[in-house]
Amino acid sequence: MKLNAWVAGALAVSLGWSAGSALAQQPLTGVTFGTNWIAQGEHGGYYQALADGTYEKHGLKVTIVPGGPRANNRMLMTVGKLDFYMGGSMIQAFSAVEKDIPTVVVAAHFQKEPQVLLSHPGQGFDRFEDLKRSNDILLSKDGFATFFQWMKAEFGFRDEQVKPYGFNPAPFIANKASVQQGYATSEPLTIEKAAGFKPNVFLLADHGFSTYSTTVETRREIVDTKPDLVQRFVDASTIGWYNYLYGDNRQANALIKRDNPEMTDELLAYSLARMKEYGIVDSGDAGKHGIGAMTDARMKDFFDKMVKAGLFKADLDYTKAYTLRFVNKGVGLELKK
Repeated sequence: MKLNAWVAGALAVSLGWSAGSALAQQPLTGVTFGTNWIAQGEHGGYYQALADGTYEKHGLKVTIVPGGPRANNRMLMTVGKLDFYMGGSMIQAFSAVEKDIPTVVVAAHFQKEPQVLLSHPGQGFDRFEDLKRSNDILLSKDGFATFFQWMKAEFGFRDEQVKPYGFNPAPFIANKASVQQGYATSEPLTIEKAAGFKPNVFLLADHGFSTYSTTVETRREIVDTKPDLVQRFVDASTIGWYNYLYGDNRQANALIKRDNPEMTDELLAYSLARMKEYGIVDSGDAGKHGIGAMTDARMKDFFDKMVKAGLFKADLDYTKAYTLRFVNKGVGLELKK
């Protein structure tokens, strides 16, 4: 009897080892993920999950396809050339519903969009409400069509205040009465290094521009037919963000610099510090539900603001733009230090 029990136990251990070994040897699922710009610190969580093997641990072989001025990764994802896409604000996702494009947001790794307005200190533009007196607000076409429409509806800004922004800080630096758009994670440092002063920084998210940002989007067919794949990619990317923010991110930064040779250690460190300072990634609902969190209430709040700003009609079924199926599960919370 003892011999039979020992044999049975040994067999069970052997079978367990074989099953685990077979699982480990299963081929990884290839996944392509397109970003919306060239590699930078704001993409750090995805590069972290690639660098430290988190994607592989979730059974994924992920290829990150950087975006840029000549890339249209959103379109490539829409037509099936990419599996996932790193979206911007929810305006794009709502617009996809309006145009009957079958894409859906499955996670939002930024609780706040890093969009800011910058002004010169000590020139009478030291508060957000002071910016309404500037006659030189330098904005891109996209900025004018999106967040500035909200600024008009919410705070009374006027079209005649806007001047074209060519993504060159020189006009802003030269004109002390001007205001310029930018990202909290980059432009303030660029201006400080070029002009020797620290600009005032107004994060639009902290003044009510309540969109999620750096979203993960995919096609609805993938959500419907491969939900396990979506879940694994969302979970692994979320863990990547925790490790990038709170762990050793040197390998991730090396991959970012590989894909973007012009990136510097100084800017990477600055971007990370600002993401932490402003709670870009880990704040609000992410504190309870985990990075990537989304809620129906927050979506409705932002959509209502965009209706008020004239970007969408009130009867648009904006709920088709996203799903909460893959988030709010506390994934990675234990990694926060």
